[in-house]
Amino acid sequence: MKNRIAKKVCAAALAGLMAMAMIPATFVFADGNTMTIGVTSFADTLEPTEQYFSWVISRYGVGQGLTKFDEEGNMVPCLATEWTNSEDGKTWTFTIREGVKFSNGNDMTPELVKASLERTMEMSNRVPEFFDIDSIEVDGQNITFNLNRANANMAGCLADPLFLIMDTSIDNSNIAMEGPVCTGPYAFQSFDPSGDTVVVRNEYYWDGEVPNDSVTLRIIGDQTTRSMALQSGEIDVAYNLKTENVFEFDGNDNYNIQSLESLRSTYAFMNQNGALGDLALRQAVLRGLDKETYTSILLEGGATPGKAPVPPTLDYGYEELNDENAYDPDGAKQVLADAGYEDVDGDGYVEDPDGNKVELTFVYYDSRAELGVYAQAAQASLKEIGINIKLDCVSYETLLDRRDSSQYDLLIWNVLVANTGDPENYLRENWYSTSANNTAGYSNADVDAWLDELASTIDAEARKELIVKIQQAIMDDAATVFFGYENTFLISKSTVEGLVMYPMDYYWVTADMKIAE
Repeated sequence: MKNRIAKKVCAAALAGLMAMAMIPATFVFADGNTMTIGVTSFADTLEPTEQYFSWVISRYGVGQGLTKFDEEGNMVPCLATEWTNSEDGKTWTFTIREGVKFSNGNDMTPELVKASLERTMEMSNRVPEFFDIDSIEVDGQNITFNLNRANANMAGCLADPLFLIMDTSIDNSNIAMEGPVCTGPYAFQSFDPSGDTVVVRNEYYWDGEVPNDSVTLRIIGDQTTRSMALQSGEIDVAYNLKTENVFEFDGNDNYNIQSLESLRSTYAFMNQNGALGDLALRQAVLRGLDKETYTSILLEGGATPGKAPVPPTLDYGYEELNDENAYDPDGAKQVLADAGYEDVDGDGYVEDPDGNKVELTFVYYDSRAELGVYAQAAQASLKEIGINIKLDCVSYETLLDRRDSSQYDLLIWNVLVANTGDPENYLRENWYSTSANNTAGYSNADVDAWLDELASTIDAEARKELIVKIQQAIMDDAATVFFGYENTFLISKSTVEGLVMYPMDYYWVTADMKIAE
């Protein structure tokens, strides 16, 4: 196989591995197998407890957890071989797999697993939305979690990339740029948040042979440029292409196209700490949005129009949910008028009942093209009913900061709704009143109570009933704009083997992925 990336030999590279880890280069082994994957910008640090950046570490084949999800979305063992739980859901015991080494050759012991998880619990403010730990105990190969709050899905929670297992026995002071030392088929060689990140074969990988010496993850933020890079041969695989890109490859035997009705939802928080604290204004916003046109025409069928937190691809009552705030521009105008909103100065936009101008800032990020489509379409639609929207396009990393500091009126979000195997964690993270992620100020005592009940409910039908009730309440409260549920495409050269599109999109680079010889 011909290498597409030339080996660079220089004195600095030979001086030491520590220096090399900081150089944003495309170094690969001479005469070795390598691949290049085009991805969107996502992380400005490899510290796994920051924001959602642990997803990068998992997607790039470096991080692994105690459990994982297979190609069908079923939970299966990974660094733990089995687990049991008490009837009350407050005690969970996991048996840690023997014979696993970190990529530096150190043994992965139950004590180090415990230390890794404790580091995450200490450093990440997202942990309480997954579980509430009282203590963790090690007994031989077993780790027991004693919980303060019952959790019927602890094994699913531990499959989230946030809980990847890393070697805490080493100096991790430069982890932001060098990345954690983990157990996956690859290890970080170099990291560039805006360019190339290179991972190399983990020589100590526990689960079979790793075919590639290295894999380069190339940041190509624009989807058209990413598509062109695949066509030109610059990259072997392109993630997050859209419907319009598919037409460029359809019918060409030199490429493989995979598609999936996504478990992702695109929605916008409405910040109730500002002007959108008024229910009538939120209702008018929702009724002014033509989501059917956005998804079928503007996105060329690349998404299904949204109405609820959980998409219809999951069996959680989508059809039975009542959307009283469906598209109805005349109804939106009436809601505004009844609440005392009117265009006092004749500029085409309403003032609030106190005579103040209403200007809502809509924050979206630039690495997913469809988000800009939604935001611009929303601006145009809401203008028709007299609501003034100011668009603010930022990087993904900046958007996270804006969300965490509650500096927005509307803020768009695209997320996996079943990151732990079902929607429980997703719902708790975003709509539980005291969740760290709930910076929009949404609060409903019934939703909180149902989420607490859901955490300890094991019966599948009972869980479904609770999730349906939670969704209906969120919709009735006009809490969030659910724009659509996207269809996801993965396009690669036909010579790429072992590339799988997972419903839980944590696994992009795997030990099975390679270029055919």
